[in-house]
Amino acid sequence: MRALALRAALAVRVGPGQPDDQSEPSREQADAEREVAGHGSTPWHRACQHGRIERDISVNGIRLHCLVEGEGPLVLLLHGFPETSHAWRRQIPALAKHFRVVAPDLRGYGRSDKPKGIASYRTSVLADDIAALIRAFGAERAHVVGHDWGGGVAWTLAIQHLRKSWYIFAFQLPWLPEWAFSRDGAKALKDALRRSAKRPDTFSQADLEEYARAFSAPGAATAAINYYRAAARSRLLPGKIKAPTLLIWAVDDFALGIELTHGMDDLFENKPRIEYVADTSHWVMEERPEIVNRLLLDFLA
Repeated sequence: MRALALRAALAVRVGPGQPDDQSEPSREQADAEREVAGHGSTPWHRACQHGRIERDISVNGIRLHCLVEGEGPLVLLLHGFPETSHAWRRQIPALAKHFRVVAPDLRGYGRSDKPKGIASYRTSVLADDIAALIRAFGAERAHVVGHDWGGGVAWTLAIQHLRKSWYIFAFQLPWLPEWAFSRDGAKALKDALRRSAKRPDTFSQADLEEYARAFSAPGAATAAINYYRAAARSRLLPGKIKAPTLLIWAVDDFALGIELTHGMDDLFENKPRIEYVADTSHWVMEERPEIVNRLLLDFLA
């Protein structure tokens, strides 16, 4: 199992003998494996080798909408709040030259299913989604790269442990956050993304409209914010990450300050590699794609 983090980004290699690989796959998971890995020489399989395709995969009782490109070892890219798989648009082409890249819309986001209830968004459930997705692609191992909540999911895959951030508690008032972010065509969401970025070209108008469209879909705002509500009601589980780990941390992250990287060694069996990216906000892979892509390719090689 191998781990990497962005933003932190956290990447995890899930292999045989890991906790999420101990049980036999369900019939649904087996069906998903046949749906993906069993395509062999079908047009879909050939398309993966030459260009990006979109695919809905059944895992863990839901369907995840995925962008798929490239051939080689499996790399999963997990986005955070309030984005979708679109967040990885500047990483997928570079990684797909060497890997099979899968970027899902996490449950509750984008074109993936949006189950009701806060319990549906516990981090352990989200991690089960990704473990099943890895198996669905017929892989025994995968690199899992996550940003923001995607990093929390990758972390949980590595060791049932989640680091909470301060803004979880802003989302505990029922309906108010959904209303605030979604009103007026998700204007507040677009304004927040634009203002929080360090570089004016981080988000194009088309990017902002894509995120606003996805966040304004029925049930999407509540599902996205339920990640935080579920985390606030969950216990932190002890344990250390055994996998080699890379943290890519934006120095000017407004949500997760650089001080969170201090004194982290006790969370890992082996000291993690930490790369700080100066003059960069929370949206590190969108603001500094050339740096992130270089670090990812170097670490995953």
